[in-house]
Amino acid sequence: MHLSPMSQTSARDILESILGHLGFPFQIEETKRGDCIVLNIISREAGRLIGRDGHTIEDLQYLVNRLLHGVEDSPQRVIVDVEGYRQKGEIDFIVNIREVADRVRATGEPELLPAMNSYDRRLVHQALAEDAEITTRSEEGNARMKQITIELRRSRQLGDAQAATPAAAGTTSTAGGGEEEGATTLSTE
Repeated sequence: MHLSPMSQTSARDILESILGHLGFPFQIEETKRGDCIVLNIISREAGRLIGRDGHTIEDLQYLVNRLLHGVEDSPQRVIVDVEGYRQKGEIDFIVNIREVADRVRATGEPELLPAMNSYDRRLVHQALAEDAEITTRSEEGNARMKQITIELRRSRQLGDAQAATPAAAGTTSTAGGGEEEGATTLSTE
C-alpha cells in the first residue's frame, strides 16, 4: 500500500478528521516547537486517547505524519500530544536516559535501550548530543521501532584501553585525535 502526501491538508485537519470519525469530543491547540508542529488534544476522554503506556497517542502521531508526508520523512514533523502527556513524560524519560549514560560512563559497558519510536529516539540523541564522553547509535533498518545503544565515545574507549596497556604508558589521546608524550587528560564532569 502506498500513501501519498496530503499536500493540501494541514496536520490539524487530518487529526480533526481522525478524531471526528472515532467520535471523540475534543479541542486542538496548535503550537510550534523548534522544527515541529505540536498538536495538543484537549478531551474529556484523554485516557482513551493516550492509551496504555501511550500506545494510542503514538499511533495517532504516526498516522498523522504518514498521511501528511507519505512514506518519506519530512523536515516538518508533527507531534501529537494529549493534555500535555508527552511533555510531562519527556522530563522523566530524559532523566532516565541520563542515568543510563552515567552507568555507561561508570562501567565502560554499552547499554542497549528497549525499542522505541522515532520521537523518543530523537529525544535520546538530543539529550546526549553535547555529552563529551557518551555517544548514541540507532540500529539500522526501516523498522518503526528501533533500539539505541548508548556507549562511550571512541576516544574515551581507546584512552582506557591504552591506559591498561604497559606499552601505552606516558601517552594519551588529545582532543584533536593525536597523541602527546607524557600528557594528562582532565575530565570535566
